[in-house]
Amino acid sequence: MARVVAGFAASHSTMQFSSRANWQAMFDHVDCRAPIYDFEGKPRSFEELLKSTPASASPKISAAAQAERHQQTMDAMDRLQSAIAAAKLDVLIIVGDDQREIFGDECRPAIAVYYGDSIRNAPAPAEPTNSWYLQDQRKRMEDKFERFYPCHAGLGTHIAAGLTDQGFDITAMKSLKEDQFEGHAYSFVHRRLMPDEPIPIVPIMLNTYYPPNQPSPTRCFDLGAAIRELIDDFPDDLRVGIMASGGLSHFLVNEELDREVIEALQRKDHAALKALPVKKLLSGSSEIRNWIAAAAALKDLKLDWISYVPAYRSRALTGVGLCFAHWH
Repeated sequence: MARVVAGFAASHSTMQFSSRANWQAMFDHVDCRAPIYDFEGKPRSFEELLKSTPASASPKISAAAQAERHQQTMDAMDRLQSAIAAAKLDVLIIVGDDQREIFGDECRPAIAVYYGDSIRNAPAPAEPTNSWYLQDQRKRMEDKFERFYPCHAGLGTHIAAGLTDQGFDITAMKSLKEDQFEGHAYSFVHRRLMPDEPIPIVPIMLNTYYPPNQPSPTRCFDLGAAIRELIDDFPDDLRVGIMASGGLSHFLVNEELDREVIEALQRKDHAALKALPVKKLLSGSSEIRNWIAAAAALKDLKLDWISYVPAYRSRALTGVGLCFAHWH
């Protein structure tokens, strides 16, 4: 029988491929175009945030603070990479989200399960760029040639069929179109966390970002619990890991929300996770839904460690609540 032996979670920001110097250069030119919501779920412009940012906040974006947080982030990713390798997995289920990489406004499922034999990642564009941000973004793509990463078609098929039987409306995907490639929620894991010997994966895609069909926190939890039941029922002898890709808060760092999520994970307070207000799960913060689903699937495992970095990256205090976790 298949058994869940480990769990992982990681943010997947471009920041995680950026150098300390680029953190210190700051992301103002990027975040001024980002969809930003305040802590009450109201849209705010970058210029509005700049006007309301107190001078006392400057230490949060000092060169020294940026250097320290950058090192914490790199250390946490190294630790997570080692934990994934040590788990000796046969398959890794990745719960992530698609940001108009595969699905567009013409058709966007709330929940999709990929059950093909492999999934493609594309080579980075050959055209040179002087933008360090674009250069760092391209690190989630292949260096020169496309690559097809292994998937576990049997377990993916089992999960897609089983979720359908349990009343989840599932979009089942066996392949991508020729010009399509895996979204960054998955390519980040491939490129940064298991670059040498990729583990076969089952990509689960939640529509966290885009209304009107975003699953509620409760629905995400129920999904994770159902996935766990289906893994336990799978007849093959497999060591299975579950990974949440994305989060926590962004593009406005919300330390209060992030710590609320972290403390709920530490306490195994599933009621608190399911009760998270939707108005706080907007834009990038919506990816907290992926963590909720993973927490449900990992509810009987021990949270070994969790590392949190409030990564402020602009004069308006935008950034990402970078977070990494390991269950066993």
